[in-house]
Amino acid sequence: MMKNRTMKRPRNFEALPFVGPWVLGFLLFMAFPIGFSVYMSFHKVSVLPTRFKYEFLGLRYYKEILFGSSALYDELIPFFQEIAIMVPVILVFSLFIAILLNQEFPGRVLFRVVFFLPIIFTSGSILTEFVNQGQGSLGFMDRFEVGGYLDLFLGNSSWAGPVKDVLNRFVLVLWYSGVQILIFLAGRQTISKSAYESARIDGASPWEVFWKITLPAMSPFILLNLIYSVVDMFTFPYNPIIQLITTGNYGYNSALALIYFFIIVIFLGIMLLLYSRVNKNAARAWKF
Repeated sequence: MMKNRTMKRPRNFEALPFVGPWVLGFLLFMAFPIGFSVYMSFHKVSVLPTRFKYEFLGLRYYKEILFGSSALYDELIPFFQEIAIMVPVILVFSLFIAILLNQEFPGRVLFRVVFFLPIIFTSGSILTEFVNQGQGSLGFMDRFEVGGYLDLFLGNSSWAGPVKDVLNRFVLVLWYSGVQILIFLAGRQTISKSAYESARIDGASPWEVFWKITLPAMSPFILLNLIYSVVDMFTFPYNPIIQLITTGNYGYNSALALIYFFIIVIFLGIMLLLYSRVNKNAARAWKF
């Protein structure tokens, strides 16, 4: 027994060389900045010629952001509405393109590369310039005066602005769907061909095959893409909250960033809750 314990002890440290760099990087580049940001959120930070001066303010910045000003809510509510429209559009578009790219046709590899290229070549600055030049909108929107019809249909609704913003930057849906398309494409290839062959032998229509086989099998990948898209949208270059975070002092910005982090966590939790309920209802429908 003693011999076995002596032999096991050195093995407890075998993983240390592999885990150590990650732990060290996490402590230096994640834990310390987050902890220091929390510290600054309770202080007024002044930049002096030779040092930083910290004056303790307690929860003043948090109270000011949450209850003393509407700046956060003025930007946050329209942004949430835009996210609620944009994320489902990205998921549906990505799933549709992934199913098309999974078909056998000449040049399939080239089309797969074309849909992923924007992820490689674009950055926040490039996209900003791209949209500022008016290249992110759909041409037919102006040509057929779709905006006027939307005004008649939506009226003074609070959703009118977010819907127009999404349509004016609709081309960005393509530019931000590359990763989701790859995930759906990989998920689609995990479905056995024998399942489709059996369905065809039983006389199932393409819609029934999609509804009864493809969509249920893609359910885990839809959840994965939902989480990825929500997080991606909250770091969107045009995110007004991030622009708001970068315009105040250090302490105020730190408090705002932490509040924004918890808002993202709550929003993601609500999205996952809605997804689980929709998935349960869909599972019942698939059984019948």
